[in-house]
Amino acid sequence: MRQAVVRVAGHFGELLQGRIGRNGPVALVSLSCPALRVSASLLPQKELTLHGAGQRLLTPQRARALLTHLGLAQPGRILLRAEMPVGGGAGASTAALVAVARLAGWQGPPQVLAQACLAVEGASDPLMFADAETLLWASRHGEILAHLPTLPAFEVIGGFYGPVQRTNPADTDFPDIADLLLHWCNAAKAGDLAALADLAAVSARRTLERRGTGTDPTMSLAADLGALGYVIAHTGAARGLIFAPGGVPARARQVLRQAGLRGIVQFRAGGQG
Repeated sequence: MRQAVVRVAGHFGELLQGRIGRNGPVALVSLSCPALRVSASLLPQKELTLHGAGQRLLTPQRARALLTHLGLAQPGRILLRAEMPVGGGAGASTAALVAVARLAGWQGPPQVLAQACLAVEGASDPLMFADAETLLWASRHGEILAHLPTLPAFEVIGGFYGPVQRTNPADTDFPDIADLLLHWCNAAKAGDLAALADLAAVSARRTLERRGTGTDPTMSLAADLGALGYVIAHTGAARGLIFAPGGVPARARQVLRQAGLRGIVQFRAGGQG
């Protein structure tokens, strides 16, 4: 059964991202972000057309390829709108694909939808899963590598810094994070938010040291505002600070804006406590 309007939540970068071993797959732990969504609405029309308010979320060719892969009929005129910038590292492109599939009536397994998205865009975020934060996800293979413990509740405030950058599926130049995974699982099982936030910051710092410009303010912002840690889009512009629930300082928005972050967003994540 088709819905008239579909909304799909994006994510806000990755709590962890890197190679699993020096030559292993690129894998990530996504940070779900209900505050940033892609919406898709359907208007009657014989042929598929896409309208995206100039955001270039998805081409008609990719939409058709996705629907063909899933065995779905092309539904008509689709209006897409994203609450996050394309290339910001907030999952806009994958969220658009998931929204189109659901608008066309997809109700099948999320893993099948993930493979269809991967076939279309070459690298995919796990936004079709309800529990993305508990998945170690191979983004270039569209596969779940491991199921991880549920995270304790936490709060994030952040924005977008620097130029946007779309994900290149062929890009595998990420640091090895295999050493972080056992610590991550142990901290999550213990509900140790401080340890998890620190591990997220370690992963972010490795990527920034390897791929960044050297002018990123995220680390100094975390220290200034007393954050437990920080999270980034390892490909993209999203930057966030991690706090205990209710722990975001009142001055945080102003400080982030003064540092050059735009599109400030604040949300809660995690599932325990």
